[in-house]
Amino acid sequence: MVIAVPIIENNGENSVISEHFGHAPYFAFFDTEKQQLIIEENPLEEHNPGDIPNYIYSKGANVLIVRGIGQRAIQHFQQLGIEVIRGASGTVKELIQLYLENNLKNIDYKPNEKFHNY
Repeated sequence: MVIAVPIIENNGENSVISEHFGHAPYFAFFDTEKQQLIIEENPLEEHNPGDIPNYIYSKGANVLIVRGIGQRAIQHFQQLGIEVIRGASGTVKELIQLYLENNLKNIDYKPNEKFHNY
């Protein structure tokens, strides 16, 4: 399984989740089988609807853990078979651990006003 997390910095497993997935400067991808964390710059800072879900899907992600995300983006991920968990906060390490322990639940979260249309 591959877990994706949008992050605000490249600080390894201590990287903090981004306020809104589409505007994250980086994405963390954790492969649970290989126990390997890969961090990549977001190649789609300027993007159209569906671009980032397709990018995350191309990385083999099964799960996306986010803080803020719009309903349209959630629908794109669901069509690709990617589980979305929203309203999360913390570091990559904390979030992956909570998910693997089945202790990470969806929380309604409204991102900062400047992201409300996404």
